[in-house]
Amino acid sequence: MPHPVYTPCVNINDDIVRVINIEVQAGDSVKAGDLIAEVETDKAIVEVEAEQDGYVLQMLCNENDSINVGSIMMWIGNSPDEAVPESPDLKPDDQLSRERAAKPTAKARALLAKHNLKVEDIPYQGDRLTTGDIEAFMAGKGSGARVPDMPPTSRSTGVAEPLPSAPGSLHALNPEEHGMVSTVTWHRDHAVATYLEMEYDPQPWEDYAATYAKQHKFMLSPLLPLMAYRLVEIARDDMPKINCTLVNGQKYRYDQVNLGFTVQVEETLYLTVIQQADALDARQFIDALGEVQRHAMAKKLRADESHGATLSFSSMARWKVSRHVPILAPYTAMMVAHAAPSQEGGMAVMGASYDHRVLSGFDVARVLQKLTQPPEGA
Repeated sequence: MPHPVYTPCVNINDDIVRVINIEVQAGDSVKAGDLIAEVETDKAIVEVEAEQDGYVLQMLCNENDSINVGSIMMWIGNSPDEAVPESPDLKPDDQLSRERAAKPTAKARALLAKHNLKVEDIPYQGDRLTTGDIEAFMAGKGSGARVPDMPPTSRSTGVAEPLPSAPGSLHALNPEEHGMVSTVTWHRDHAVATYLEMEYDPQPWEDYAATYAKQHKFMLSPLLPLMAYRLVEIARDDMPKINCTLVNGQKYRYDQVNLGFTVQVEETLYLTVIQQADALDARQFIDALGEVQRHAMAKKLRADESHGATLSFSSMARWKVSRHVPILAPYTAMMVAHAAPSQEGGMAVMGASYDHRVLSGFDVARVLQKLTQPPEGA
């Protein structure tokens, strides 16, 4: 029987992706695992592969189309003459309406469940139901129904903000801006975000990185990757509580350390992710981080390289910044802030933003004490 090929979710904050390449056309035979298309957002490119052997029956998108996540890109069947499924009982407009109503965005589904709302109750614009549609409905712009009580952890009032008095116009957020808003809002509304820093002598770390580079014949200093890997070791071997978060009043302990590492590409700041960093040794980690950084520079991050961080490391030493307070990534309890020495040959500051619901200042001080020194025996 025919099987649909659905548009993949590249990033949880993206509801729409762009088709940049189609490798097949109607009538072509394909094998399971064959590349059949590529889609992208501003953050990453994802390859779409055939999930079964068969024949392309119908194409529902073209190159350069912007299409909804979860929509059907094409149909693949066991034989070239199979009929694509239809819904004869529905008129075209009704069928489209039902498909749209069945596919709210991921965040919209969460908000619906949170407030016991039904998809069919919410009027919406565009191709899918979004959180903006729900918020407008809850603010009294939709059916006039009572606005559900907002949870006490959120600062949102459920009331639309008035526009500024100065002349201007509204513009939709692009995916990167939407992701930034989501991150900052989680940091503000959920984490009890706190910051702690410690002064230290960076020379032992610089000497360790120089020795490591000579031993492994690196052209560039591996200082930052080595420091980030030291954070992974601390989470894995000494203090697993820094690799946790809080969900619905309970501690959520991650089974693996997915290390988030910030990478600046032109005007875009990525939080790239090394999955299962705790299963790697230092050299493997450096190689994995280098590959992810290259993907970020080319704006071709895979989906697994741009989400799922459980613990993060950020540095602004490249810009000679001597102190900075990073925003916590959603569902993490700690992000280390590495900075440049205040002057050449001087002391430096190592800081950390942390979720005080999960970690105490003493916990973070212990981590920073460990992190400001190279591994023992170095």
